[in-house]
Amino acid sequence: MNQIPMTRVGQELLKKELQQLKSIDRPMVIQAISEARAQGDLSENAEYDAAKEKQAFIEGRLAEIEAKLSHATVIDPASLNGEGKCVFGSTVTIEDLDNEKKSTYQIVGDDESDIKGNKISINSPLAKSLIGKEAGDVVEFESPGGVKSFEILKVQYI
Repeated sequence: MNQIPMTRVGQELLKKELQQLKSIDRPMVIQAISEARAQGDLSENAEYDAAKEKQAFIEGRLAEIEAKLSHATVIDPASLNGEGKCVFGSTVTIEDLDNEKKSTYQIVGDDESDIKGNKISINSPLAKSLIGKEAGDVVEFESPGGVKSFEILKVQYI
């Protein structure tokens, strides 16, 4: 598996989710399975089926998070020296050239992306078009609504 870039915040969020799954969710589903088994005939027991399905989801998510954390390359944006260029972890202020609307986004890993929190995935079309560019550059990318053009106003490492 390749290295997975993430910020320190993203790593902490995954660790919290892992802890939640291990210490709360997994024991609860084990208890639910035990209670469903106590009811007798498992062939027609909807609670048992639902609990087993939830258990499979939890175990799958645990394996996924543990794999991501073991292959993580944690990047602290504050310690970056991107020489003014857009890189993973940088915070970029852009202006839409169509409507002059300004937006600020941090480029983060897939698990951290949250458009409402102004965090975009490194693998998103916008982030891919920004990587390697610097303030004053104009970038274009293909959005679902067509080609969009943005000017990079500021690049920060915060």
